[in-house]
Amino acid sequence: MNTDALVRQARQLFDDYLKAHRLRRTPERFAVLETLYRTNNHADAEEIYRQLRRRRYAISRATVYNTLDLLVKCELAVRHQFEPHLARYERAYGSRQHDHLICLNCRQVVEFCDPRIHAISTRMGELFGYRISGHSLILYGYCSNCQSQNHHAKPSAKSSVNDLPKSAP
Repeated sequence: MNTDALVRQARQLFDDYLKAHRLRRTPERFAVLETLYRTNNHADAEEIYRQLRRRRYAISRATVYNTLDLLVKCELAVRHQFEPHLARYERAYGSRQHDHLICLNCRQVVEFCDPRIHAISTRMGELFGYRISGHSLILYGYCSNCQSQNHHAKPSAKSSVNDLPKSAP
């Protein structure tokens, strides 16, 4: 599905959600949705806010944060807590299940999909009597670029393994 069609469908779903919950259907809320859906990376709220301000939207940070929360509630966005003090968002509608690799040095996020991980989660559900609705796997390490720049690939002063989230959000 192309991006324009995906954005149109996500807008319709969001509009339906806002109507059903008697929430305001503002151009700013739809601009946040569209910005997130046209972003090819895991954006944080500040990135979305800056993009909208560059496009001359008179929007507050609070509106961006609140809209992102709404998008998560209506399952049009996924919130990731890859780092302790920074939430990142990605579109959920029209996306397949995937997992992430995160560089401890430069914080690059790489998505990957391996059907064996899905098979493992399904099997664990069967073993323990769970109906699995999804999973999240995050692998931390050092990207090839950071490894080549520093043979020991130690975490930068601003990050360490101890700074990683202790559990899933």
